[in-house]
Amino acid sequence: MFGWEFPPHIAGGLGTACYGIVKGLAYNGVETLFVMPSASGDEDQSAATIINASDVPVDFVEEADVTDFLDKVKFIHVGTNMVPYVDPSEFTDLVEEERRRQVKDFRIQYGQKYKFSGKYGVNLMEEVARYALVGGTIARRHKDEFDLIHAHDWLTYYAGIAAKKMTGKPLVVHVHATSFDRGSAENIDARVFEIEKNGMLAADKVITVSDLTRNIVITKYGIDPDKVVTVHNAVDFSGRDDLQVERGVRDKVVTFLGRITFQKGPEYFIEAAAKVLKRTKNVRFVMAGSGDMMNRAIRHVARLGISDRFHFTGFLRGADVQKMFALSDVYVMPSVSEPFGISPLEAMRTGVPSVISKQSGAAEVLKYAFKVDFWDVDAMADQIYALVEYPALASFAAVQGYDEVNTLKWNGATAKMKKVYESVIK
Repeated sequence: MFGWEFPPHIAGGLGTACYGIVKGLAYNGVETLFVMPSASGDEDQSAATIINASDVPVDFVEEADVTDFLDKVKFIHVGTNMVPYVDPSEFTDLVEEERRRQVKDFRIQYGQKYKFSGKYGVNLMEEVARYALVGGTIARRHKDEFDLIHAHDWLTYYAGIAAKKMTGKPLVVHVHATSFDRGSAENIDARVFEIEKNGMLAADKVITVSDLTRNIVITKYGIDPDKVVTVHNAVDFSGRDDLQVERGVRDKVVTFLGRITFQKGPEYFIEAAAKVLKRTKNVRFVMAGSGDMMNRAIRHVARLGISDRFHFTGFLRGADVQKMFALSDVYVMPSVSEPFGISPLEAMRTGVPSVISKQSGAAEVLKYAFKVDFWDVDAMADQIYALVEYPALASFAAVQGYDEVNTLKWNGATAKMKKVYESVIK
């Protein structure tokens, strides 16, 4: 299994999902070798063996294998072939020269390790490419130890393809989000879209986290519907009972927790907060997270004159996330496009009523979450107001929501994944 992050060091929902998946697979009798770019050494290995790609040198039995290997993973090379003012014959010579240079450079790197950051920084594309090279090496080295390859999201798809080409083992790719979730249809990253499509086309099966995402995979990427299977996400119930926290305020607390980016709809949460505060003052709003829209969000709050009732915590992880849920009276996920969204399940697991956008995969499985179109800030404000002002309604939503998410466990979700695996293993 190729992932990008794993608890306790996570930057978003992908690491949390991977953790739940490997634990659920272990429960269902599936052993996992979990490969990640940069392991810290303190990851929980009770359910999976962690392989740190930063510890693995790219090496082969024979030097001649280098050319064969590069031919098989040639899609990862970002060449310098866009050269102006040359005729076709010169262009052909330049392309061949570039190919020879890549083989030479790779031989120089032969046997060396690449230190991955495992982050989402400026050299992300380089890391994705290097991860494919190392992923191919790891798969080749461990080919007798696994039956199939499972790759999570576009960051790992090329590593999954390289592993498939090196071993001939079947590939399952897991779509947690698409380019169409991260930006508008007119503003997608063409490079990421291409990687996503290549991964889906190369896969023997494609797992999507919701029917919403499945529809995008089929219609936007042109993938055969017969090989696209929905397995909804779940929530990890272990080790989170009876978390006690001391509240410093008597006011009700309404929380947004996630990346402060366009996709997550932070501006709609802020607009709804302003509308609620015109009707009651006994409530505070918290925006927990970080992202490229954070400064804009802070200015938005200031312009609306609600800064004294609005708090920014910055990025939270691990136990602090659970404390934030425990401090909250209402959780809001106003995402513009959310393939699934594990956070409302975690909130409801803590007994917190949740308001979620209809444009989310979670809306497909949660009967007792309050649902609203992300753009309808009036309806969002009405639902928040009702939950903070009417204790009987909040109590009903908390009890029913807890019972509902108690049925959405990773053991059940991964049992479905195991059936997907069995369908592709010859």
